[in-house]
Amino acid sequence: MGTKNRWRVKDHPILGERDMGRKVAISVDGKEMQAFEGEPIAAVLMANGIRVFRKTRKRGEPRGVFCAIGRCTDCIMTVDGVSNVRTCVTMVKEGMEIRTERG
Repeated sequence: MGTKNRWRVKDHPILGERDMGRKVAISVDGKEMQAFEGEPIAAVLMANGIRVFRKTRKRGEPRGVFCAIGRCTDCIMTVDGVSNVRTCVTMVKEGMEIRTERG
C-alpha cells in the first residue's frame, strides 16, 4: 500500500508549507505501509483508509480518532508490543509494528 497524500495537509493557511520528511516503512496488522517519519500514527492510518483502530471489549464496537489530542482512548493501539498507545499523539518511526486492539 502506498502513501496517499490526498488526506495530508501539505500547505496549511496559518502554519504554512510542511516538509513531509523522510519516508519510512511500518507494519499495521501485518501489512507493510509507507509513512512519513514524525507524523502521528493516526494520520498515517487515516491517509491509508484505516478508520477502525480498536474494538470495544463489551460489544466489539469500532473506535478510531475522536479527540485527536490525546485526551481520550478511542485511538489506542498496540505499538511495538506496548498496549494502549494513543496513536493521535505518537509519532511514526521506521519499522514500527502496530496492531489493532480487541477488547
